[in-house]
Amino acid sequence: MNIVADPTGLAGLRGHVTGTVVEPGHPRWPVEVAGFNSAIVHRPALVVVAATVADIVAAVDYAAALGIPVAVEATGHGAHLPVDDGVLIKTHRLDGVTIDRGARTATVQAGARWRQVIDAAAPHGLAPLSGSASGVGAVGYTLGGGLPVMARTFGFAADHVRSLDVVTADGQLRTVDAHHEPDLFWGLRGGGGNLGVVAAMTIDLMSVSTVYGGGIFYAGPHISTILRAWHTWCQDLPESVTTSIAILRVPPAPELPAALRGRTVAHLRYCHVGTATDPVALLAPMRAAAPALIDGVSEIPYAAIDSVHQDPDQPLPFCHRGLLLNELTVENIDALVAAAGPDVVAPLLMCELRQLGGALRRAPAGGGAICGREATYSLVAVGLLTPETATRAPQAVDAVLAAVEPAATGRSMLNLHGIPGDELDRARGWNPSDYQRLRDLVERYDPQGLFRFGHAIGRRRA
Repeated sequence: MNIVADPTGLAGLRGHVTGTVVEPGHPRWPVEVAGFNSAIVHRPALVVVAATVADIVAAVDYAAALGIPVAVEATGHGAHLPVDDGVLIKTHRLDGVTIDRGARTATVQAGARWRQVIDAAAPHGLAPLSGSASGVGAVGYTLGGGLPVMARTFGFAADHVRSLDVVTADGQLRTVDAHHEPDLFWGLRGGGGNLGVVAAMTIDLMSVSTVYGGGIFYAGPHISTILRAWHTWCQDLPESVTTSIAILRVPPAPELPAALRGRTVAHLRYCHVGTATDPVALLAPMRAAAPALIDGVSEIPYAAIDSVHQDPDQPLPFCHRGLLLNELTVENIDALVAAAGPDVVAPLLMCELRQLGGALRRAPAGGGAICGREATYSLVAVGLLTPETATRAPQAVDAVLAAVEPAATGRSMLNLHGIPGDELDRARGWNPSDYQRLRDLVERYDPQGLFRFGHAIGRRRA
């Protein structure tokens, strides 16, 4: 159906939208259909740039009346498949953040990035459970579960959601929490965007103003030694430490440190919270394991938390896939280095292992649709997806995951899953019982399959 050719319907939509209805050919079209992953090109029938919650309701009502699908996006960091046809709701203008210092909470609108939440909370000595990059949209990250930089200390970001304002497929704005529509509240916390458009969330903030954190880079010849040392070191770490390690292929960009440019390196990430244990002593074994190219770990304000992972902050074309691991052995590490190490010629940007456990294992009352509580590690591989590497990058990513397949749980974290395949592959993002519960919720709240873009449940409806 060519909905742009329906002037009556579009006129009615424009009359109800405070923001902007953007059609192909509009000056803002290229900006509004672009996301962080530049390999993903959206081709919706139209875009609604929402300026109010009522705009979201109007867009959902419009799509439901025509029987066409809806997608929602703030920054585009979570886009793994193109949005073709239908209505794309962009939420970046809804970027308000309100801090309640006494309650230690933040109310965050749909389009706010973590940077805005961090900066609003910092003057009060508080911090959100943000992820590795503060440019990511806070709501989308949290709906996928959210694996914070302080994960082992405090758990998943979705575990600390107090309430959600969500527009469901029937056009109703609902405020849900542990006491109001608790099933929907459960499904939204980890179920992704399958159940509606979240307009705002209220989340807990942590009493954290500083952490001992940052990264240490090691040269390529030391990668095997460092990964083995990291694996041994992890075994006895307290919950005050969250750590990951990555094999990085650093581009030869002039703005990067000369010691890293154009090299394959190991990058240790370290974040220690609190004063109960000595962060310097805990890190000492890794500082002694091999000479560092750069040691950037120190006491930092939480506002500088991006320095731990140092993720790219500019759009780039990429593909990725992830899985969860029950264990990690020396054999797994050797296989990983053989697939992604410095001797491999492949369009890989990153291969990352994150230690899980700690507070991640403890679900709050009511829980959430989160996969990974019982896993020990998470692995994700990222490939550079250019026209020249369109075939080789996915193959290289698959080779990394295949290297550790014997240790895999068969599941993935939703935010790190990668491009969703068939329904069997999509189901890997949840434990089987949670997946069935989510399917039941989708049938209840979205029986016509309005929200069927992205990592959607019940692909039969697409």
